[in-house]
Amino acid sequence: MMRLSDTDLRISVLAVTHHKMEERENFPDFQSEPVLTDRQWSNAQDPEMDKYPTNPETESSNGKSQPEAIPPLPTTATAAELSEAAAETPEKETGFLPVLKNRNFLALWSGQIFSQLADKVYLVLTIALVASRFQAPDQTISRWVSAIMIAFTIPAVLFGAAAGVYVDRWSKKAVLVATNLLRGGFVLTLPLLLWLSDGWELGQLPLGFCLLLLVTFLVSTLTQFFAPAEQSVIPLIVERRHLLSANSLYTTTMMGSVILGFAVGEPLLALADNLFSNLGGGLGIGKELVVGGSYAFAGVLLLSMQTGEKNEVEHEPPHPLADLKDGLRYINDQPKVRNALIQLIILFSIFAALAVLAVRLAEILPGMRASQFGFLLAAVGVGMAAGATTVGYLGHKFSHSQLSLIGSVGMAVALMGLSAFTHHLWISVLFITLLGLFASLVGVPMQTTIQAETPEEMRGKVFGLQNNATNIALSLPLALAGVAETFLGLPTVFLALAGLAIAGGVLTWYISRSTNSKVDRI
Repeated sequence: MMRLSDTDLRISVLAVTHHKMEERENFPDFQSEPVLTDRQWSNAQDPEMDKYPTNPETESSNGKSQPEAIPPLPTTATAAELSEAAAETPEKETGFLPVLKNRNFLALWSGQIFSQLADKVYLVLTIALVASRFQAPDQTISRWVSAIMIAFTIPAVLFGAAAGVYVDRWSKKAVLVATNLLRGGFVLTLPLLLWLSDGWELGQLPLGFCLLLLVTFLVSTLTQFFAPAEQSVIPLIVERRHLLSANSLYTTTMMGSVILGFAVGEPLLALADNLFSNLGGGLGIGKELVVGGSYAFAGVLLLSMQTGEKNEVEHEPPHPLADLKDGLRYINDQPKVRNALIQLIILFSIFAALAVLAVRLAEILPGMRASQFGFLLAAVGVGMAAGATTVGYLGHKFSHSQLSLIGSVGMAVALMGLSAFTHHLWISVLFITLLGLFASLVGVPMQTTIQAETPEEMRGKVFGLQNNATNIALSLPLALAGVAETFLGLPTVFLALAGLAIAGGVLTWYISRSTNSKVDRI
């Protein structure tokens, strides 16, 4: 038997090691090293993360970090196994197919469909109840609807940030299931509450309407817990490289629910009432059964989801103010997260202003009436759904900052086009659709950046602050857009919004040039 010399052995080991390194480059999905946790990955990218608390499993009982095990030196046999495994490794899948194969994401996505559809149809339900029970023939419905919208908005401002603090300490799956089941329960109790309060008054208002406001307030409060929990779960059940596709599908579904909820909400509720009456139920509660049942069904679907969260109960009581400060400090120390939040606030502010301006635009467009402004908003939803689908399939070819810059420029061009063609129906519809399409190129990658850059124990706080900041920021354009249009004119306001979109894109580009992070391309 031939005996290898020391020199031959060293050459063999070096050759195998070099071969293994080539395999790592050719097959990035194949890892022979321990996978870094979210926390370790973030710390590796930014030393500032060291100041935030780490997960318990990353530390030993005495508080000292344990050194990672050194992988064994590869032998010829292991190199052959690596080569065979690498050869069998499939190419990276892109688009929606990988996330649709994920059973946990399918459960979350299915629950999202029913939950968000119920959210949109619930507002249609409240208006239908007001019109049938409380509005007098000589009254306008505006003051009733305004009260409902206020009851729906107040929890978002008061509890949006605080809800995220508790989401970080509770089981996110439990929050998702409980909030849907409770919202469904509240809606299903509406017929009983309205029947019991019939003929009673509280002050100068019908008691039934006050109870409707209370249920609306409670439903909206639960939604403040549901939203950050939903955003926090996505990175737990989806691989990092598929986050962009998952968020694209999430955004597509959200826009679809907006279109379907407001477009078919009224006929759907009328059909439910007729169907329930024909089946022998003369109580007229078909509308409540559809909305409440959708919430409840979403909760049942989410029961099958496995998030991989730890089962230990958090014994330390929550400290809302301290936790909120911790979340604000984290956002301040992370420029990419801070910039993504600013971009999303700008995006939602533009669309809040558009919601107001669409009424005036529909009024002056030939062949339309002011009451048909929903057609223009539906065109935005169609554009956003198409854009989100495009990002899901092609977004991996670009960095997040590149997508955001392209989207910001595209939004600015669409808004400038709107300012020039405010009296041309189909050209305006085209530009509004393009506005929605390019908005997805901003919203999807920025939301993905926040998810990927934020460690698990901070996500609830960050997403709670995001929802809170967005809801507060929306109030300003809603209040000012109509006044600005009255004094400056519709074209000038559209041009101002175009400048705001460009400013957000340039900010993203500048910050991406001054900070280097691997998460900018996932």
